[in-house]
Amino acid sequence: MTVDKNRFVNKMKDGLSIHDIENFTSKNATQVLTVIALVVAGISSIFNFFTGPKLSVFFLVVGTLLAIFFPLASEKGLKQFYTFTFKQEKVTELIFGSMKILVALFIPFLYFGFIGLLAGTSYHYFVRHGQILKANEPKGSGKAASDDEHD
Repeated sequence: MTVDKNRFVNKMKDGLSIHDIENFTSKNATQVLTVIALVVAGISSIFNFFTGPKLSVFFLVVGTLLAIFFPLASEKGLKQFYTFTFKQEKVTELIFGSMKILVALFIPFLYFGFIGLLAGTSYHYFVRHGQILKANEPKGSGKAASDDEHD
């Protein structure tokens, strides 16, 4: 799938209409609300609204470490959470998104702990994926087989 560069540039020059924004947010409501919650959590932590950034960073690190050291349990829990979330009706998904924003505002360290779980699970996934690719790589590819000089 290729993107017509001129069409894209013209669209950017013309700007986005309200209809385009509404279509995007209706299709990607969960992702949009997650981004809003992340921004709210960051602002809430930086400006010490309820808790400071130290606690948020600590929970981010703890969540990441838990997901790296216990990948199966964290992956299973996240899969259950997101499967449950996406099985719901659209209104319920919006309620979950609103709850994320409220948690991000009042107790951002919990939200950052959850983001840490996602980051650790992602890290573990990509490391495992890289190891599988390396194991399946043909033996003769890459470097020369011997240290002999070649003409």
